[in-house]
Amino acid sequence: MAFVDWPLERLREYAPERDEPADLDAFWEKTLTAARTHPAQLRAERVDAGLRTVDVFDVRFPGYGGQPIAGWLLVPAGRTEPGPAVVQYIGYGGGRGEPWINLVPSAAGYVHLVVDSRGQGGGGNHRAVTPDVDEGGTGPATPGFLTRGVESPEKHYLRRLITDAVRAVDAVRTHPLVDPTRVAVIGGSQGGGLALAVAGLADDLRGVVADVPFLCHYRRASEITDAHPYAELGRFLAGNREKVDEVFRTLSYFDGVNLGARAGAPAWFSTGLMDSTCPPSTVFAAHHHYAGPKQIEVYPYNGHEGGGQQGIARTLAALATVLRPDGT
Repeated sequence: MAFVDWPLERLREYAPERDEPADLDAFWEKTLTAARTHPAQLRAERVDAGLRTVDVFDVRFPGYGGQPIAGWLLVPAGRTEPGPAVVQYIGYGGGRGEPWINLVPSAAGYVHLVVDSRGQGGGGNHRAVTPDVDEGGTGPATPGFLTRGVESPEKHYLRRLITDAVRAVDAVRTHPLVDPTRVAVIGGSQGGGLALAVAGLADDLRGVVADVPFLCHYRRASEITDAHPYAELGRFLAGNREKVDEVFRTLSYFDGVNLGARAGAPAWFSTGLMDSTCPPSTVFAAHHHYAGPKQIEVYPYNGHEGGGQQGIARTLAALATVLRPDGT
């Protein structure tokens, strides 16, 4: 492994102009208004996962188009009063997995919603159960999701995925054991990119943890890395040479650089200087344009694993700062 991007001194100054469509706010207002015609709710069925300290619920909530999105709701055993909640989004290609994979937030005392990723989870340990039901089909795409429906923002896969992510926050706030004023969002890689997007689109979040975030500064990413998944863009454009501007215009509606510029909640970013999957300049671009209070942790000799186990400790400290400021 080696450093994959600019020196840290230059990265700390990298604040490129935003390539932002004029109708970005109108696009998302229309999208979320339509989604919210389906009332927010969590349909929960308790399951026996063999766990003693957490109550596990298999949940569904209405996402894009009212389509049911799966998740796990993990509630500290014995909880009787409303408290803070954490919504977690999963990395690219994964889904909610099994309920015992992500136990740290509930072990820390938070109600924890682990959100499935529609159409993902085809392999590995993080399987998904939510299909991707699009409207009317989409045009050509390479394997993966970055180019699925890339002919227009209305048809792009990320419109549906980000809408699902916002609606997860709406839904968890309806649960009787959740204080709707104390909700934070977390995630790494794709999950971090989704957390940034939600920060710009959902109201009154308490905090955001975006570790090594994906879905940011797509054009530069496609120019400096041939690692999956940004390499999907290069492969698609190699055979669709005339669509370069069209592709990046579509992706600008889903860019954490643009959406984070509309956020207000405190945010914790991280990046690894040896990360070829989500190069550090793409993360710094999102960090610099993020509108709320923010800080970034840099791991010089790490790649896409970022802070690893130490990063979990940092996430817990961040969550305690914003969800339990009085120690309760």
